[in-house]
Amino acid sequence: MDTPIPWHRLFGIALTDLFTDRPWRVELEKELALKSQRLDILIIERRPGAARTIDPRSLADLPDGLDTLAAHNVLTYKSQHQALDAWALDELLGHYVTYRKLLSIQANQRYAAGPDPEGEQGEPPLPSDRLVPVTDFRLYAVATRLPEKLLGQLAPGVLQPTPCPGVQDLRWGGMVIRLIVLNAIAPQARNAPWELFSAQLDRIRHGLRHYHPRDQGATDLLAQLYFNYRVEMPEMAYTMEDFKHDARRVWIEHIQEFDPEERDALLARMAVEDLLRVIKPEDLLRILKPEDRLRGLDPEDLLRELKPEDRLRGLDPDFIKSWLRRNEH
Repeated sequence: MDTPIPWHRLFGIALTDLFTDRPWRVELEKELALKSQRLDILIIERRPGAARTIDPRSLADLPDGLDTLAAHNVLTYKSQHQALDAWALDELLGHYVTYRKLLSIQANQRYAAGPDPEGEQGEPPLPSDRLVPVTDFRLYAVATRLPEKLLGQLAPGVLQPTPCPGVQDLRWGGMVIRLIVLNAIAPQARNAPWELFSAQLDRIRHGLRHYHPRDQGATDLLAQLYFNYRVEMPEMAYTMEDFKHDARRVWIEHIQEFDPEERDALLARMAVEDLLRVIKPEDLLRILKPEDRLRGLDPEDLLRELKPEDRLRGLDPDFIKSWLRRNEH
């Protein structure tokens, strides 16, 4: 392929939708230095303290592996074309260190700037030799496929299982990294956002059947995923038709969320006969004016359908008598 498929950005868009209306927000390709150094994804609490006060039960529908979210969550993602290796984990640690330093500097700058518009000073400044607490951070490594080479290099006890299949905790350089392998997670409805990126067709289809976007814009993600999989797996034509069918089902379920312009654009692309096929005749007649109902009909055809008493209903009796006299009845 001449143009690389932006798997990282699509994965970030999926997470952005997942955290819509939740206490965290998602940032993509966060700039960390004067010389460009971008980490894949940040999941950040929307307001200070949100991560500490939220009811854990409200997060029960999040995909497996996200039960340990902190105020700042630094995530690296490797698609099916990339291996999660030791260097990738070292980079994740490096990004975390840089990001933590950046947050600490910004915290002191905000305090020095004075009260916020609501009159609150905010938290006191950090000592010059202190950083934002390490407990405010979690590290995540999400890989589409099992990093077999990396796992073979680990010392015993470094990798700890969790109750969720495909989710393990990995101690690396003094930090614990939550490792999530998308091809190994449980086929649960809550894992649908993960399954869309698993690159296993049965999991992709399961994910599509259970994926419920929280934001209308996420339906565009499904279209992008469909075309990307078509490019990468053209030999799987039948399955791609299933993918398209399932993706369209999601769009249909959320069409009521489209704004009027989007609905009009969709309807304008449909043939008139297709539109009329789903409209009941009585519903159509109810919205038409009487003159619109009669337009184009032959009067003789109309009269043939009417009973004699119906033809006479509403006519002036004097008019009827005059007509009868003229016609010698």
